[in-house]
Amino acid sequence: MAQENVESRVRLVHGVPVGYPHTEAGAKAAAANYTVVMGSSRFLIDRSFRRRAVSVLGVSSAASAVAREADRRADRVVGELRGENAKADPRQAIARTGVLSARVLGFDIHKAAVRLWITTVRGNAAGHATPRAAFQSVTLILVWEDNDWKMQGSSAAGGLVAPIDTRQASNVTRDFADYVPASAADPVMSGAVGAGGFPAAYVRNEREARAAATSAAMLYGDPRFFTDSGWRHRMLNATAAPSVLGTVTSEADTTARLVVENRALGADGRTVDGGALVTRTAVLATRSVAYSGQAASVELWTASVGGVAGTDETQRPRVAFLRMAVELTWAEGTWKTLAVTPSEPLVPAPPAEEQASSAASFASVGGAGDAPALP
Repeated sequence: MAQENVESRVRLVHGVPVGYPHTEAGAKAAAANYTVVMGSSRFLIDRSFRRRAVSVLGVSSAASAVAREADRRADRVVGELRGENAKADPRQAIARTGVLSARVLGFDIHKAAVRLWITTVRGNAAGHATPRAAFQSVTLILVWEDNDWKMQGSSAAGGLVAPIDTRQASNVTRDFADYVPASAADPVMSGAVGAGGFPAAYVRNEREARAAATSAAMLYGDPRFFTDSGWRHRMLNATAAPSVLGTVTSEADTTARLVVENRALGADGRTVDGGALVTRTAVLATRSVAYSGQAASVELWTASVGGVAGTDETQRPRVAFLRMAVELTWAEGTWKTLAVTPSEPLVPAPPAEEQASSAASFASVGGAGDAPALP
């Protein structure tokens, strides 16, 4: 089992995750990882790294075109990483990307098109202005080449805009210091799926513990967690440690019931006017707090969207930015969670001069099939 798992998970080449399954989940994972890499501060600031990365993630026939487009995009956004301070240290740059949804637009054994809804946070922990959030819709065309998914091209446009929860105030710049490049890692999706559609078993190392923590946070943010008790119980059985499973299941059932009641959802997970619950949790970055071969403590920086896609604008999906503490233990041949606990907010400035999207428009990103690939 362990050896099979090692072969099914991605590895890094020049900082780029490679080695995906030849499946839709593998295509989703590749699209998500390539978008995260291309939005990273190192990719945007360091031209030599950018060229090496493009040589890994791009299909051979389009490598030069992908490189030129990457240079143009980097030139457009690199100023944001100074946080309105031309002398700000690039090592203090904040450039994080969270994938909120992933829809496969087309797929066969040769080619795939994947559309992502993402949120980005860009700025500088030593700058004058608080790093700012933004939303985008990104579409990647992938080709199966050399036994892996490679990027043939991409396009980006303005994405659905979820307003920041009014209960959250923006943090000051120095609060973001724990998430500069040297202090935190980007999440890495694998596309490796085990029984029941939940993540395949993880390897016993620190990076895989962070991956398990990331998957848990994303699964807790899936709409089925609240509306489908069977799915919720299977998910918890697959991810929670046996020693806490009973308690965690009871608490999760209570949380789900309260959400259903507060959102006035029926047995079909919809409101009386047909509105659908939309919840997603994207992980912007991960930090290992403590690690041993038997236990791990991981802090995640997350963006969680929650609301109802329907006619009631008062229930329009909103985004909350939180740190999340995940405690894990090695059990049953994989990393299992002991606790997944929201912690202190870490809130960027809201999107600049962008009108919040209507509640109904979020229906296009809320379905189970739109969930991103898991680590």
